[in-house]
Amino acid sequence: DLKKVPGNIPPDIVKLDLSNNKIRQLRSKEFEDVSELKILNLNSNGIAYIDPASFSGLNNLEELDLSNNSLQNFEYGVLEDLYFLKILWLRENPWRCDYNIHYLFYWLKHHYNVHYNGLECKMPEEYKGWSVGKYVRSYYEECPKDKLPIYPETFDLDKDDEEWERHKEKSVQTVKKHSVIVTVLG
Repeated sequence: DLKKVPGNIPPDIVKLDLSNNKIRQLRSKEFEDVSELKILNLNSNGIAYIDPASFSGLNNLEELDLSNNSLQNFEYGVLEDLYFLKILWLRENPWRCDYNIHYLFYWLKHHYNVHYNGLECKMPEEYKGWSVGKYVRSYYEECPKDKLPIYPETFDLDKDDEEWERHKEKSVQTVKKHSVIVTVLG
């Protein structure tokens, strides 16, 4: 029935299981005194908020379980100190697919060695059941077709991420090419 992370954790601990408690938020530098920690289980706490500096100092953390909480997104910076993270459990959270989910998605894209699961939109209703990746890519549907040649039907295909990145890169090069032409003619 812990309501906050205890302050008396031995500094040399490598595995910490705080699952099934009542920790609703993680404050700044909660784990700064346990820098040797490799596995942290915060499953089933009802965590709704994580301060961007909560995991500060956890440079050796390899596995983080945030499953079955009340997380809707991560603020920018939450994952920045987790240099050696390999596994991130995210399932059973009510992920809100709006602009605030982009940080988490792009952090995972740039840290391709981190295995994760459970990143599915739960709200708003119009995106419920979508993967967060599909939601983020849907932003390109808003771009005018003459500026970025990506068409809505491409989002129905379940492209793997590498193919999507190649497609996106070609589109960016096309936009740059057209920008140069406009500059020369203008």
